[in-house]
Amino acid sequence: MAAQTSILPLLPFHKSIIERIHDPATSDFVLLARGLGLRRIICTLMKIYDSPQTLTLLLNASQDEESAIGEELGVMGCRKPGLRAVGYEMGRKDRQDLYKQGGLVSVTSRILVVDMLQSDVPTELITGIIVMHAENVTPLSLEAFIVRLYREKNKNGFLKAFSDEPEHITSGLSPLRTILKELQLRTVHIYPRFHEEIKQSLERRRADVIEIYPHLTESMKDIHTAIVQCMTTTLAELKRSNTTLDLDDLNVDNAYFRSFDAIVRRQLDPVWHKVGPKTKQLVSDLATLRMLLTYLLSYDALAFHAYLETIIASNTTGAGGGQKQHQSPWLLTDAANVIFQVAKRRCYTLSRKLTLPPSSANEIDLADDEEAWAALDEVEFGASARRGSEKKNERKWLPDGMDPVLEELPKWETLAEVLQEIEEEMLRFDPMGRSGSFTPGSNTVLIMTSSMRTSNLVTEYLESMDTNAPAGQKGRKMMQKKLRLYLWWKSKLSERKREGRSAFKLPHKVGNALNGEDETQDDGVSEALKKKDGERRERQQSRRRVRGGAANASMSTRVKDRKNGDAVVGEGQMKDEADDIAEFLLTQGTSTGELLSFDDGGPVPLTDFDQDIALALGAPDFDDVYGLLAPQQTIVVHAYSDDSDDMMLAEIQPRFIVMFEPNQDFVRRIEVYRSSSPGLGVRVYFMVYRDSSEEHKYLLGLRREKDAFERLIKERGSMLMPILEERRPGTNDAMIKTISSRIAGGRKELNKEPSRVVVDVREFRSSLPSLLHASGLLVVPATLTVGDYVLTPDMCVERKSIPDLVSSFNSGRLYTQCELMSVHYKQPILLIEFEEHKSFSLETVSDMKSYAKPTGKYPQKKVSNGPTDPDGPSAPSIQSKLVLLTLSFPRLRIIWSSSPYATSDIFADLKLNNPEPDPGTAISIGAEDDAERGAGVNAAAEELLRCLPGITAKNVHFVMGKVGSVRELCELGLEQVQEILGVEPGKACYEFMQKSSRKKW
Repeated sequence: MAAQTSILPLLPFHKSIIERIHDPATSDFVLLARGLGLRRIICTLMKIYDSPQTLTLLLNASQDEESAIGEELGVMGCRKPGLRAVGYEMGRKDRQDLYKQGGLVSVTSRILVVDMLQSDVPTELITGIIVMHAENVTPLSLEAFIVRLYREKNKNGFLKAFSDEPEHITSGLSPLRTILKELQLRTVHIYPRFHEEIKQSLERRRADVIEIYPHLTESMKDIHTAIVQCMTTTLAELKRSNTTLDLDDLNVDNAYFRSFDAIVRRQLDPVWHKVGPKTKQLVSDLATLRMLLTYLLSYDALAFHAYLETIIASNTTGAGGGQKQHQSPWLLTDAANVIFQVAKRRCYTLSRKLTLPPSSANEIDLADDEEAWAALDEVEFGASARRGSEKKNERKWLPDGMDPVLEELPKWETLAEVLQEIEEEMLRFDPMGRSGSFTPGSNTVLIMTSSMRTSNLVTEYLESMDTNAPAGQKGRKMMQKKLRLYLWWKSKLSERKREGRSAFKLPHKVGNALNGEDETQDDGVSEALKKKDGERRERQQSRRRVRGGAANASMSTRVKDRKNGDAVVGEGQMKDEADDIAEFLLTQGTSTGELLSFDDGGPVPLTDFDQDIALALGAPDFDDVYGLLAPQQTIVVHAYSDDSDDMMLAEIQPRFIVMFEPNQDFVRRIEVYRSSSPGLGVRVYFMVYRDSSEEHKYLLGLRREKDAFERLIKERGSMLMPILEERRPGTNDAMIKTISSRIAGGRKELNKEPSRVVVDVREFRSSLPSLLHASGLLVVPATLTVGDYVLTPDMCVERKSIPDLVSSFNSGRLYTQCELMSVHYKQPILLIEFEEHKSFSLETVSDMKSYAKPTGKYPQKKVSNGPTDPDGPSAPSIQSKLVLLTLSFPRLRIIWSSSPYATSDIFADLKLNNPEPDPGTAISIGAEDDAERGAGVNAAAEELLRCLPGITAKNVHFVMGKVGSVRELCELGLEQVQEILGVEPGKACYEFMQKSSRKKW
């Protein structure tokens, strides 16, 4: 049966929800359990409101959600014009025309708030706003700002808010009431899975579910137990190091979830400046251990072992190449030793120390030796009679003493058995292998995984699977390829170690290694940082030579490690293996292409199944093979996604679904899919590892969602309805603002001019403009060349968050910004704003201790291994840079703000008894320079001129008027340059140009 582009019909509970909230005269908040078709409800509502005479806005939708909703609306018949998206590339005039046309429009919050403040969108004519992901709405969010602007001019329009994340609405004091207050709503509808209407709708037709619980191997059990033990130890150490904090919620059960890292950081944020590097390391270790639990069940044995080796490498070597000061405590435990040793034993065993071939006469070419390739592809450990010959052949491509084990994941064998059963089921109902026209649904087998990496791994296993192999070794060919890739990776690690370069991750595919993508993309290091690392290595080598050290210190370091022991369990052994493998491959004369050249063809036939394997959706050559196979002969491997999976189920219409990994949301999608398809028989194979973190996480997730819904239902029953404050534009216009002693001896004067702040449009990424509007100020968005906020005609503010402050200092951008503010405004202000509920400190206490007063002739050359000194010599602190900045600009004032709320109060105090700024003047300041630059001026030459000493933004145009080019300026004498720039600036500029010229020649 051919796949159809369709959507599933609405179920009774869907229709009931729509009947309750579809009225445009009402505003509602709908909280629905995940997987029950929230997007279908939203699209149905949007179809009802679709009309050129109305304007309905969609907020908080990502780009993927926009495209998926637009596609679903198109299937439902909303095509002309359908859903239109407003992006950053669309100009202001185009947006105005789009709003006037009416219909359905999806727009980002930042663009909409600017358009509403500039009156580009007819706010009073908006029919309604649909807000997705309402769980993210807070008093600081732009959505709350938009709702305030919306209700100031439009009292009749509706607002529909939706969410399917009940767990995110359980933290804080009355979180549900906070969301309703910010969205100005009074009606909330809560629909958990145990809602009576939903139970009745989904239990009429049930899918045939077969639960399969494969057991972990003994090695995986040992590793799993050791990881949980490390997590328990790390949590206990974290609580012991922070006895003053309430850390009761920190337990191993919560540590299984990705949100656990955010919970820990939120608990420690207020005292983050007081905690030491040990606590920070413990927080990072918890995230690493949580990932290890996931990777143990989803990575193959070689990839998991390689990941452990990267952890060892990153914890033994610091950024400067020396020994790392603060290592992860769990790496020093006995449980960590179990993890590393057992993980290695899953891949291979060493019968003795790796040795090299006795002579080069026995060298082989792995690319041309057919016997070696045949031995590589057909190695089997099941027959004892062939064991001796196999080992003999393996010696040709493996170092002597290495015996491959290559343990496979238990689910791979289980998946092969499930596919065999599915094929037999198909043949039992249709012996000819055809899909009968009388049977709804298709015979396409759908395999669902948790990630694209797992999908690729499953696809690779099915392509290369040997159905005649004994149990547990059907994927031997794939694992042997991965072993060769692993050997190449180990040899590259040894080379990079000798060169003083950092390690990199094991490539996912052979193609990545052949193209060199492993060293450039996987390490995640920018070109600037790589250059910086190179300079640091040069400094370290020069220091070694000055102290009498040898240039090739890598061999001596290796000998020292063997003699003195390892700082981390398995460190020395890992380095020795890497060096031995590299030497072995070097003596074999094997290149990267020869070692990794595999025949990665298209889909391969499975003889036992009598069907071909179509690659996973999104695979590179999927388009080449799809369409050549009948649907009943196709297996689709797909990763879990969002509500788009509903459309996928409706298009493929599978009768056999294999959930390779558990997912609570997709279970409900199958329930909806089965209930929406009368007469369709659906069989689901649900696979979960028995007694594992996977099973525990799934059950715990169900309980957490149930508890969250129960708390929200209880809060709704006892909640006081929020009082909706009615705001009107201009209510704060008549404010007593100025006191003049010249008028009736200091009589208070009534100023009718609105109190306003001119805000740069780029600042609407932050929450400060929303709070300024909430405090009663008129926010005027504008494109400012100088500053971020203009409070008065003479007062300009440049706002910096802590990360932005550090990056601005490093790039030099802050100096230029302060220079422009000092030129154009009498009161330039630098606002350093911290985040609420976070530490009000630039650096931690331990970081400040590293700035001890150095002694000696050159204190700036002092070498420190502290946390603030990753680059060798200690760099200037943020405090010292701020002092230099104030010395360079004496009129610059620095304001420290603990939160955006405090900034709002500070701005109100600064504006007191001062005139209001003019938006047109604020926009024009600095713009004249840009206009002059565009009038026949070489921008590159002007930028070069600005970089010369003695030339500033204030005198650059004067200099350009005196000389015609930079070359002409360089040819002037000292007196001529001083005549243009002045005595001191002219001397500095002349000496710089002459010195640079001498260096050049």
